[in-house]
Amino acid sequence: MTDSSPAERYARATARAAHPNLELFRDLQRFDLDAFQLSACEALDRGNSVLVAAPTGAGKTVVAEFAVFLAMRDPNAKIFYTTPIKALSNQKFQELVADYGASEVGLLTGDVNINSRARIVVMTTEVLRNMIYAGSELLDDLAFVVMDEVHYLADRFRGAVWEEVIIHLPSEVRMISLSATVSNAEEFGDWLQAVRGDTEVIVSEVRPTPLYQHVLVGSRLFDLFRTKNDRITDQVNPELVRVTQGERQGRGGRGKGGRGPRNVRVDRGAVVDMLDEAALLPAIFFIFSRAGCDDAVNQVTGWGINLNTRAEREEIREIVEERTRNMLDEDLAVLGFWKWRDGLERGVAAHHAGLLPAWKEIVEELFQRRLLKVVFATETLALGINMPARTVVLERLEKFNGVSRVPITPGEYTQLTGRAGRRGIDHEGHAVVLWRDGVQPEAIAALASRRSYPLNSSFRPTYNMTVNLLDRFGRERTRQLLETSFAQFQADRSVVDIARTVRQQREALEGYLEAMHCDKGDFLEYSSLRRQLSDVEKQKIHAQDPGSHGAREERRKRLDELRKELQQHPCHDCREREDHARWAERYWRLERETDRLVRDIEHRTGAVARTFDRLTELLLHRGYLRAGEGDQLEVTGSGRTLQRIYGERDLLTAECLRREVWLGLDPAQLAAMASCLTYEPRREEENPQMGRMPKGEFRPALERMQELWIELDELEELHHVPRTSELSTGLAPAMYRWASGVPLDRVLERTDLAAGDFVRQVRQVLDVLDQIGKAAGGRIATNADQARQLIHRGIVAYSGNES
Repeated sequence: MTDSSPAERYARATARAAHPNLELFRDLQRFDLDAFQLSACEALDRGNSVLVAAPTGAGKTVVAEFAVFLAMRDPNAKIFYTTPIKALSNQKFQELVADYGASEVGLLTGDVNINSRARIVVMTTEVLRNMIYAGSELLDDLAFVVMDEVHYLADRFRGAVWEEVIIHLPSEVRMISLSATVSNAEEFGDWLQAVRGDTEVIVSEVRPTPLYQHVLVGSRLFDLFRTKNDRITDQVNPELVRVTQGERQGRGGRGKGGRGPRNVRVDRGAVVDMLDEAALLPAIFFIFSRAGCDDAVNQVTGWGINLNTRAEREEIREIVEERTRNMLDEDLAVLGFWKWRDGLERGVAAHHAGLLPAWKEIVEELFQRRLLKVVFATETLALGINMPARTVVLERLEKFNGVSRVPITPGEYTQLTGRAGRRGIDHEGHAVVLWRDGVQPEAIAALASRRSYPLNSSFRPTYNMTVNLLDRFGRERTRQLLETSFAQFQADRSVVDIARTVRQQREALEGYLEAMHCDKGDFLEYSSLRRQLSDVEKQKIHAQDPGSHGAREERRKRLDELRKELQQHPCHDCREREDHARWAERYWRLERETDRLVRDIEHRTGAVARTFDRLTELLLHRGYLRAGEGDQLEVTGSGRTLQRIYGERDLLTAECLRREVWLGLDPAQLAAMASCLTYEPRREEENPQMGRMPKGEFRPALERMQELWIELDELEELHHVPRTSELSTGLAPAMYRWASGVPLDRVLERTDLAAGDFVRQVRQVLDVLDQIGKAAGGRIATNADQARQLIHRGIVAYSGNES
């Protein structure tokens, strides 16, 4: 790098003296570091941990790469790089191997174990959590942990794992936490400071590649925001407002002389053509449905789109044939391979969880190589996989959340459109919203301009967590640790605000008491009588109810008593009675609200530890824990089994092992049974009839497992702890057939699952079978190992990356 002035040369020399490691690292980079990257790297060089919150594509990973650089400068140091999904772990593993060589980099994703003793190890966050609980020797000499996409701790199902790791990592390990832009980064940083020690928070709102917002109305592309004096303002483009108003009015009537706007639905092929002509490709179209993504590819290829040159088509064919050469022809036929390859060669593809994992990898690679020009994707693509585009297109601003269609949030809009604009390739990125009838430009502008994406904890203790923590730390220390969770930190902070409100409201109540003061007597007492009278008058007694005559008589007596008390009360004759009464009503309303807030405070204070206490009592009752010396608790043999079981149905799995429910199952039946523990249907669906289930020992074992679930459910209700979800048997027949060697087409014809969904479900079953094998021993362990071998075949065996 060449400095342009003596002052800049002096500044660089000073920085080199203060941070020599950082200056060596900077010299290796293609771009000089941005201000936020420099600040974060300097914090690391000073020996601190860092939280970096910055927009997608801003270059947060440079900070993680500097941590790797620092670790490799120390001959005894190790660094773990964690990601939320296996696809990201695989991608980061390949990048680090390219930089440091295969001998220095390992990969651990649950089903993959490569060079685990390397100095740089990439892994999913769950793997690190399990290592910590097991006290793995791989943690020796660990100097740094990178937590990529740390905002994932808000995830409802898996987010607790991030907090477990942050709380339990040895204190000497420095953490590099990388997050999307969140509105409460400082709050999260304060928590990290509290539980990890010296942590610096670096927040950047600046995108290195500017993002321009557009709305496509019909075939015309409008800027979303108004430009004034060559600068984009935060005002909505008035021309866009006029045009969309005209469109909306035109729906009702076509205006004078029959003229008016036409239907503005534009074929996707035409949209792709328009983007191509405007040099806005490559583009990612976000469509919030898998079927919608596949339909979009069919629509565009049917339009006749061909976005690639002959040389590009040949290159695509070579890559695809290389990646799929081990796949059986009959499987390729079931998967619609040739139609899929034709779309790729035209430069168009879908990307979603229903796609075969190996095919998703091909789509990602081709897009990164700029051989794919258009990808129709679900929002899972926004998770962090390296697939930046020049343009992001949003077809809708609402999605199905499993129950109903809901608007996307500003945070989701930011995450999705953040894919647009490739640093070092594009000078700018573009976000395009397809306008639909009923959508207001102002609503789009509100999504595009707000950055409110709060990070909220989803942490709650589980059975597995409870026995692991008790075993390592004992009861009191565990309670203290849980009270340091981000969940409790946020609850306590909110308690401060609620308590302040309570104090203010109590002051207001005193003011109301003064306002209703009556010289004749206690007006609060009088107003209480009025409220009681009103409540009794509102009571409804139905004639058909048993004892209704007696109830009516009691009500009449009570009314007479209250009216008499009211008339005899000294305040009843006060000339200012009704004025005082209005203040009294305000008093009672505010007191009711204040009481509710006080209950809220009681509920929030120590909530996490209370849940832990209840789980502990249940596990004591069930025999997974026993009383030890003093008030200490010990983990029993059954508890040791539970320590090795992770997942939503951890205790139920441990109960089945303890009661030997699966002892009579053969390996194929065990695989089918394991699917009942892992399968979560995407939408409500009926469980198959028992007649479709595997025969023999499977059916009585399933009935026994369901009886155990009912026992646990009643126990959980009694102890007021989170309930274990009911078994889902919907995948069991297909899993049994797959484990029995039935071909893919015959297995899939009996399910509603796409090939990629089926592979993901099989991989989850592989994981739980691995846990069962390690926790059980004996015949069940042998069968679990054999079951894994039976189902790890065909498309499952040659599908590497999976989330």
